[in-house]
Amino acid sequence: MKIGLTYDLRDDYLAAGYGEEETAEFDRPDTIDAIEQALRTLGHQVDRVGCGRALTARLAAGDRWDLVFNIAEGLHGRARESQVPALLDLFGIPYTFSDPLVLAVALHKEMTKVLVRQWGIPTPDFAVIESIDDADRVTLPPPLFIKPAAEGTSKGVSAASMVEDRARLREVAERLLAEFRQPLLVERYLPGREFTVGLLGTGPSASVVGTLEVHLLPGAEAGVYSYKNKEDCETLCRYELGDPQADPTVRAAEQIALNAWRALGCRDAGRVDLRCDERGQPQFIEVNPLPGLHPSHSDLPIICQLRGVEYVGLISAIVASAAQRIAPAGEDRRR
Repeated sequence: MKIGLTYDLRDDYLAAGYGEEETAEFDRPDTIDAIEQALRTLGHQVDRVGCGRALTARLAAGDRWDLVFNIAEGLHGRARESQVPALLDLFGIPYTFSDPLVLAVALHKEMTKVLVRQWGIPTPDFAVIESIDDADRVTLPPPLFIKPAAEGTSKGVSAASMVEDRARLREVAERLLAEFRQPLLVERYLPGREFTVGLLGTGPSASVVGTLEVHLLPGAEAGVYSYKNKEDCETLCRYELGDPQADPTVRAAEQIALNAWRALGCRDAGRVDLRCDERGQPQFIEVNPLPGLHPSHSDLPIICQLRGVEYVGLISAIVASAAQRIAPAGEDRRR
């Protein structure tokens, strides 16, 4: 197939004057190189397109692809991850990963939690702070956990995110509202084990690849899988592959993750993050339907490697899942 590759390159945005944290979700050059090499190894023709603006120009020029391998995150707005898929839908071009609706919902953590709770999936009680006065109206008992409602890669999450009293909640909320200019999600703090579950496939074909348990090492920000801990995960974190056969908590986490993945309509590949409450019961935290794909730094490739799935095999599985949505030969995709 002729495959276009859409992405946001972090170096481009840093060169344009954006900061380290606001570009944290964007990709490194070696990630793009690895994806392209894997696709070529699989026999595909690869065309690097780049970001959403570059895609717009290419589409206007008449360029088309059999499939677009999309990992573009977008820069502006709460539905920014939906921008590239929406453009591709407009032109009837199939692409990897979830559609605009799912990506918009998944990035909006409050909406995701409302939906998964509706489907009976366990998730901690929560409130939303849109203005500083909302912080005084939060009735959840401390300790609490506060973070931006529409960010990824733990942006805005630090040791300060776990608050023990309402005065501290107001103080942290004021800082995050000023910095991120978006609503904040406040949840009951969960003190237990933390997992990230990797998934492949779509709908009934979706399955769990494996589960990583996150252990924080000495020197890490305690009690939270923070932005700092993720950025320096090689020295601050240890990841342990869970065994669902021997560990009922891992088994429960994987079932919750799979249920959430299917209920939300996520496609092809991604992750679900969970944390255990004070009783040791896993709780849904959030879903990432547009996962990082750095071969050695990102969670999903790490899970796959530990499960014996090489990087080329992961990329192959993603393409194969997406290819099922390509219209049969001769069918008009312009409809």
